[in-house]
Amino acid sequence: MLVFGHMNPDTDTIVSAIAYADLASKRGFEAKAVAQGEVNPESAFVLDKFGLTAPEVVTSVAGQKVAIVDTTELTQLPADIAEAEVLAVTDHHKLGDLSTANPLEMWVWPAGCTCTVLKNMYDFYGVEVPKGIAGAMLCAILSDTVMFKSVTCTPADKKAVEELAKIAGVSEPMDLGMEMFKVKSAVDGTPMRDLVFRDYKDFDMGGHGVGIGQLEVVDLDILKPYVDGLYEEIQKVKEEKGHHTIMLMLTDIMKEGTEMLYVSDDKDVFKKSFGIEAGDRSFWLQGCMSRKKQVVPDFQSKAFA
Repeated sequence: MLVFGHMNPDTDTIVSAIAYADLASKRGFEAKAVAQGEVNPESAFVLDKFGLTAPEVVTSVAGQKVAIVDTTELTQLPADIAEAEVLAVTDHHKLGDLSTANPLEMWVWPAGCTCTVLKNMYDFYGVEVPKGIAGAMLCAILSDTVMFKSVTCTPADKKAVEELAKIAGVSEPMDLGMEMFKVKSAVDGTPMRDLVFRDYKDFDMGGHGVGIGQLEVVDLDILKPYVDGLYEEIQKVKEEKGHHTIMLMLTDIMKEGTEMLYVSDDKDVFKKSFGIEAGDRSFWLQGCMSRKKQVVPDFQSKAFA
């Protein structure tokens, strides 16, 4: 079976696919990690750090047996997913609109990262996590929880990092996390489109197309020279996709907040959702670090009500 996560894969999606394929193989199943896109700079850093190979990129899964990690949203899956047999789902998001013809193995936890769920799956099945995969899983958890600063972070995430660090031989996980986020913050020479889609997801919210991307940096000043270019790019993305709204979260890790760059058919949706009077093209959300928990739920339930 093929194991993969959402489009525009982040570190959790890439590493979760690798870890799930490893665990499945050791449980006696034939499994191969693949991805719906090339790895981003942060993921490339993590894979290189722990001696892992980037998964092969696939665009079609028709006729294949598949396991899905880190999403259940049809907008984030291959266009022909309905022609594949979904055998398993491992995720940490809300349930999306994926449906299956047959029963499946499903692990969906309210944790900060899919790799946290996978660590517990390794434990449940009595399988040892390989050293390199343990290190990469540790990094994925630190990335998704923004080094435990995000509201999505749970005690299970912290426990998983502690245990994975021992397996991987990482004495100072937070130092590694900061090294990783410095790589993630690097934007010089990167095309605006690549930055917008570095960590981007599409959603169908009551028949309205909504796209939400996120750039996490250690200091928002890093992005100041690029804001005009990023705004122009999300305008193009909105036109191409025909969406109602495109948001790009410019998240400052140290200040623990997000400057929300947006293009929308109606900026009143932001007041409905977040109680914010939006500026001409952006607004600040103090304490907002998570798309999953602090943006999507309120926007989905209130914007179009």
